[in-house]
Amino acid sequence: MSIEVKVPQLPESVSDATLVAWHKSEGDSVSRDENLVDLETDKVVLEVPAARSGKITKILVKDGATVTTGDVLAIIEEGEGGGDATDGKNAAKDAPKDAAESKVAGASKGKSSTAPAKRTDADDADDDDTDEGDDAAASDEGQERSSGAAKLSPAVRRLVEENDLDINDISGSGRDGRITKGDVLDHLERHSEGDAETGSDQVPAAAAAASGRNDRRVPMTRLRSRIAERLVQAQQTAAMLTTFNEIDLTEVMALRQRHKDGFEKAHGVKLGFMSFFVRASVEALQRFPAVNASIEGSDIVYHDYHDIGIAVSTDRGLLVPVLRDAGELPFAEIEKAVVGFGTRARDGQITMDELTGGTFTITNGGVFGSMLSTPILNPPQSAILGMHKIQERAMVVNGEIVARPMMYVALTYDHRIIDGREAVQFLVSIKDSLEDPARLLLGI
Repeated sequence: MSIEVKVPQLPESVSDATLVAWHKSEGDSVSRDENLVDLETDKVVLEVPAARSGKITKILVKDGATVTTGDVLAIIEEGEGGGDATDGKNAAKDAPKDAAESKVAGASKGKSSTAPAKRTDADDADDDDTDEGDDAAASDEGQERSSGAAKLSPAVRRLVEENDLDINDISGSGRDGRITKGDVLDHLERHSEGDAETGSDQVPAAAAAASGRNDRRVPMTRLRSRIAERLVQAQQTAAMLTTFNEIDLTEVMALRQRHKDGFEKAHGVKLGFMSFFVRASVEALQRFPAVNASIEGSDIVYHDYHDIGIAVSTDRGLLVPVLRDAGELPFAEIEKAVVGFGTRARDGQITMDELTGGTFTITNGGVFGSMLSTPILNPPQSAILGMHKIQERAMVVNGEIVARPMMYVALTYDHRIIDGREAVQFLVSIKDSLEDPARLLLGI
């Protein structure tokens, strides 16, 4: 019985998707629920699983094509060469072919499309919160990589396949030894003399390597195109202005130091900085509702709830999952949600619902070393808070010069509905809450 593999129902407001990469080829055996192909929309990567076990007899849509809901991608002949445990004979029959293809396909036949590890904007700004367990994961790296089961993002997989690379020859710099796009590009540059170039318009590898002037043209991903569109839209439609302040984090750091062990033991998650900034932001948003508002046509829409977007950096681009009703969440729930956003963003598992809405955004460039920046609005929101690196600086306290852990903060806001006075007082409210964190508990 022939079964059609179709594009699933795309998320609301998404009209089409790009076929990023097939994990199977014509003639390959597949198991039920095994991921066959990745589809990239403006925000997320969707997996298309096999509805039945069988064998792929025809692939109708190639990599890079644009597809819509209901389009037929491939044909599966049910019951022929399925990859289930009950089909051991067929699996053994296909083994030689699989081994011959393992050089490239081994990297692309994983169950899911997983983005390489990147530190996220939601990570803590100091080294105390470095993820534990990396050493244990690293010890299994060799076994995982040699089995061909390393998880690659769509962009990395495409580079590997286009250049006919063996992933076992590439050293991964990501979490758990995952291979990033930069790792692949570095590998190509180091081995450019031996690489086989494809396309008549490309410079021969040996000549390019000798000249040191190599160019690579890579199509912009759907997500990157959407990010570019929204950033330009924000600059063209909003009257953006940025105001700055600085925060002495002595009290917050002392509080974290005193209670971090007990907090982690009680709640199973580390006490980071983001929960303090989320709670301080909610307190400030309650005092200055215009910062939590948005413009729709000629109306100002004031939101009586606080859905805080947490900017997360991934290999595919910036994602902003939303923390719903942040003001109702205790510190532990905020920290768990933020950690979950970072993990699922790296693994390509953030859903469209999690990226939809939001009344205010927090972004943390400090994890990358940024001292000061002017963040861009996330439309249709009217303000965004930028956190930065914590740095000890000489400060005058009670007439004496002392070293204090200081952080610059920035608020970019839409001057059409937020006055400068409100923006400045909003940042002062956050500063007051964090310099005396007891305020967050007392609600003052």
